[in-house]
Amino acid sequence: MIDPETSSQDATSVTLKLLDYCQANNWAGYDPYDALNSEIFKALPILDSRIPRLLLTQALKRSPVNIRPLLLIPKTQNPKAMALFLSAFLKLSDLNLVDHQTLIRLMIDQLISLRSESSYWCWGYSFPWQTRTIVVPRATPNLVCTTFVADALLDAFEKFQYQECLDMALSAAEYILHELYWDDGEAGCGFSYPLPTLRSKTHNANLLASALFCRVYKHTAKEKFFGPALKVARYSAARQRPDGSWLYGEAPTQNWVDNFHTGYNLRALKFIDDYLETDEFQECVARGFHFYKAHFFREDGAAKYFHDRTYPIDIHCVAQSIITLLEFRHLDSGNVSLADSVFRWARKYMWNSRGFFYYRVLRTCTIRTSYMRWSQAWMFLALSTLLSEGDKVKKHSDTSSSNVLVKTC
Repeated sequence: MIDPETSSQDATSVTLKLLDYCQANNWAGYDPYDALNSEIFKALPILDSRIPRLLLTQALKRSPVNIRPLLLIPKTQNPKAMALFLSAFLKLSDLNLVDHQTLIRLMIDQLISLRSESSYWCWGYSFPWQTRTIVVPRATPNLVCTTFVADALLDAFEKFQYQECLDMALSAAEYILHELYWDDGEAGCGFSYPLPTLRSKTHNANLLASALFCRVYKHTAKEKFFGPALKVARYSAARQRPDGSWLYGEAPTQNWVDNFHTGYNLRALKFIDDYLETDEFQECVARGFHFYKAHFFREDGAAKYFHDRTYPIDIHCVAQSIITLLEFRHLDSGNVSLADSVFRWARKYMWNSRGFFYYRVLRTCTIRTSYMRWSQAWMFLALSTLLSEGDKVKKHSDTSSSNVLVKTC
């Protein structure tokens, strides 16, 4: 049986050590997809074509040994990582564990400095990346990065009423609406990802943007966000399969079901209902969460990447699992205990005592490379969520006990 007090102390210790590690590295690090940042690769134009770019990216991503220093790949600050850190510091602001005011301001300033070149506020990754068909240049704004940043800025606005954060988030929503939203009528609708020219039908991107639109609408009452948000959300919700799962997307190359994108979908649909004060997607979410909990966890707390096999066990999935389970604790009383088990498994098998989490556990080995965005920022947010929710439960318990004492007296 899990001792809540011991669990909280353990999570606090890991969180603070992880914070020290990230600060010591100036919030910068490697990324699973940063191969094209290699100075050697840039110096050899013969390599600068689709196949070599794909091969190098996949080789570095899968290698159990990190050879990025040999390839002169620099550590970089990634806007999405800064957004995750910002959201985490806002969660920790009530716990008196860190100097949250200084850190929150630092993250906002970093996001301002990392803005992509555009008339809108929008953000992209700190590396160029090769998809199956096209290469996305470094810092090119994209939907997923921009939505995570905008949501973090809205977290700051809601917590401390920072008007500049609301203004930037509104501009980010304008960017997505004017540059990425598309509607082909009966053929479908959605948001282009990863470039404006690609009319993808990627469900997590659709739902993340729809949820952002609803959140912006809640704060600004700007009707232009309302219609597209609901139309796209309904489109992707309708593509939920009978068992409650979603394929990653509708293209023939997107036929897989995974942990963290499913978590994105579920949370986004819940948030849409919350922001609009409706229950339209409630049944969809309940069915999806039932699938999620039934298929992505081993009995020992290991969080699986795919629904139909154990390996790889990926730290991003660990983090998203903790966040998703806690978000839906009202659906199942065992969610908090399972979230704690997921953390404990990762603490045992994916934590380095120097203060960071490993990337992946495979059947035959562990990839111990430290990635700032994919691993550390996500786990910092997950741990902050775990501590924040634990504090809420404790305060509720203390209040309930006080009320009982008063009534007894």
